[in-house]
Amino acid sequence: MRAPILLQTVFDYESYSSEAPAPVINTAHTNTPAYKSRPLFCVVCASNQNRSMEGHHVLALDFMLFHKPNVYNFGTPYNSIYEELQTKDPRLYTANGVLQMIDRNRRIKLAPERWQESKMVADIVITCEERCFDIVCDDLLARGGDFNRPVHIVNVEIKDNHEEALLAGKAILDLATAIEAAEDIDEEFDRILEVQQTKHPHALLHAVAFY
Repeated sequence: MRAPILLQTVFDYESYSSEAPAPVINTAHTNTPAYKSRPLFCVVCASNQNRSMEGHHVLALDFMLFHKPNVYNFGTPYNSIYEELQTKDPRLYTANGVLQMIDRNRRIKLAPERWQESKMVADIVITCEERCFDIVCDDLLARGGDFNRPVHIVNVEIKDNHEEALLAGKAILDLATAIEAAEDIDEEFDRILEVQQTKHPHALLHAVAFY
């Protein structure tokens, strides 16, 4: 079976937090408030646009119109995809939910991104199925870890349908909130995952790799 091409959504948690950054007291300079840096998250899924976009991707939109798929290259803006599908058959693509998903996606980011081509360095990578988790781990290992910068990879196992994606989106948000609140992410990560597992039904996997 051909390995899937992985798609990523990257976000700074601060953009999604309803609270202002909490000041961290600098004991060496008590008159100078410091701010705890926010972790950079990356959510990765296989060739679809449902799960990772709900957590926070499109290589190809293989939606059938008279048995002919609409295929879009990386970098094609979601807005362009939305407008083209609207001109083709708005009734069909509204009925099957495609236009609603593309509309959501274009409000989040400009266009699809490909994990294997990304030069971004994240603090946390969240995958949406085990095969994506394995590929991300293998890819980071193959890169050699030249920066010696650790990255936590967490798989949240999600069935690829709209209802499951909605539920998992809340689970991923809860996970990101707990990670962001940690004073020491590395030390507290196991505990965070234990709490996450008691609150949500999705199976979890965790590994640490290096950029």
